[in-house]
Amino acid sequence: MQVLLIFSCYLLGFDDNFGYVCSLFSMQDALIIKPSKRSPLFLRTIVLLFAMACGVYICTICMKQISAVTKMNVQVIGSPSPDTNIATQLESQIPTLHYPKPETFSRGECKQNPVRFFVILSMQRSGSGWFETLLNSHTNISSNGEIFSVMERRKNISTIVQTLEKVYNLDWFTSASKNECSAAVGFKWMLNQGLIAHHEEIVEYFKHRGVSAIFLFRRNLLRRMVSVLANSYDRYAKLLNGTHKSHVHSHQEAAALSSYKPVINSTLLIKDLKEIGLAAVKALEYFNSTRHIVLYYEDLVTNRTKLKDVQEFLGIPQMELTSRQVKIHKGPLSDFVKNWDDVNRTLSGTEYESFLRADY
Repeated sequence: MQVLLIFSCYLLGFDDNFGYVCSLFSMQDALIIKPSKRSPLFLRTIVLLFAMACGVYICTICMKQISAVTKMNVQVIGSPSPDTNIATQLESQIPTLHYPKPETFSRGECKQNPVRFFVILSMQRSGSGWFETLLNSHTNISSNGEIFSVMERRKNISTIVQTLEKVYNLDWFTSASKNECSAAVGFKWMLNQGLIAHHEEIVEYFKHRGVSAIFLFRRNLLRRMVSVLANSYDRYAKLLNGTHKSHVHSHQEAAALSSYKPVINSTLLIKDLKEIGLAAVKALEYFNSTRHIVLYYEDLVTNRTKLKDVQEFLGIPQMELTSRQVKIHKGPLSDFVKNWDDVNRTLSGTEYESFLRADY
């Protein structure tokens, strides 16, 4: 106890006189030492200064941490994604949803089901008929055929827009129409049916109405040419019991139609092939700003996974798509062209030489 008291005296900063008094305690147990009146104030001052120092230190540490976090946040916000247009790109990948209100019927319980608008842009004898039957095998797709083959519907942009509005309002009735519960509705449109002539107005309509375009072409333009010539001949010859058919559903019918071998003008052949190719390029250029996908007939024939890409593009549930149509000209082209030797000589050594070989 004595030792503690002496030590306390020195801690409290007592002067030598008080140190002497404290030492007396070792000799006289009854002596009571009274501390200086200024000692509590001094002690409190020390404690206050210590508390202030601790507070300043803690505040300094906190301020440094806040500053570091702020800098980090600024860096994250200020570092954009490599693709600043990613939102725009994602938006362009999603088909526009519509809720048509047809004038000719009620959609009933399906009126809350969204509908996607599409159009198949192609050329005659490019597989668009077969492709359309594949789409129509889906329970929720309605593709209404080649509606602008009728001149009256495409005589000017006004009649074209009126026809489009009728189709996309679900008021166009064909055997393919699923009406109430259609999830995707469209038709096929050939490039030479007013599409290119009014491309500016049609592009604006597609973009305004959210119409998705499906381009379908053939890589082998020579095969397409053979098909065009054979189909034109049958319009008058009517090889199937006096009936013209552009598409068949049996191998017997296919054999009957393919028995005709057209003669190809070898002098104009390269010029004609170039014009066909340029028509496709021009269409893609005109409609490049629309939401679209480009397909080739050969790819659809050899790789059926392409049909999954189409369904994904339309934003509809995946299904196995089927068609009853039978290919008419199946096999080497040399079997279906009467003047094959002339054609072979004309295209050999040119950029179109690959068309001479079977591609599927």
